[in-house]
Amino acid sequence: MEQTLSGKVAIVTGGTRGIGRAIAERLLREGAAVAVCSRSQQNVQTFVKDFQTIADGRLLGEAADVSKAEDVQRFFASVDAQFGGVDFLINNAGLGIFKSVADLTPEDWRRTIDLNLSGVYYCSHEALPRMRKRGAGYIVNIGSLAGKNAFAGGAAYNASKFGLNGFSEAMMLDHRYDNVRVSCIMPGSVDTDFAARSGAAAWKIQPEDIADVVAMLLRMPPRTLISRVEIRPSKPQK
Repeated sequence: MEQTLSGKVAIVTGGTRGIGRAIAERLLREGAAVAVCSRSQQNVQTFVKDFQTIADGRLLGEAADVSKAEDVQRFFASVDAQFGGVDFLINNAGLGIFKSVADLTPEDWRRTIDLNLSGVYYCSHEALPRMRKRGAGYIVNIGSLAGKNAFAGGAAYNASKFGLNGFSEAMMLDHRYDNVRVSCIMPGSVDTDFAARSGAAAWKIQPEDIADVVAMLLRMPPRTLISRVEIRPSKPQK
């Protein structure tokens, strides 16, 4: 039987813009309580202002950098205080720095791996004991087709997303008998400000399309797990 999202508690990292914003809005409209974080306090304040009416007390926004374990611990403590736990974790926060290996600085490398991969670990590490306590949970990691297809200039980003695929599958195997499901969504080109735009973007995947997939996964009956979803524009530019 399809699951309802009403009454559940969801965390969406990087939830104030782009894909994260679309996911957070969708979950709010489906009746879930939603906690979002962003490194930008201004972005958090804007998001909360935009959605506080439809949220009706079901929204928490806080500035937190998920590449820092102490920020993640503080953020999860705030979620506990307001909502009493967490049912869904959407690891969406991410960064793209696109340079050849020769031009990639050590700081570029650290920033990319720390946010795209270590940040997912920090958040999952906090979420898992809370989900065990509630008897079940669902972690959805927003990856990329760059996690299986390398490209020139993508060394740091490719490494983080290839790593995310392995992390997601291992975590699924670790915790499936704790009633915690893990899925990784791997989009291609999405129409956000994540990367520089060139020309019309109507052919690209829309953030709302990814939100639809997240909602579909979370509503699946507990007996079923879709562990990986690859999403591409149906008609990319030639």
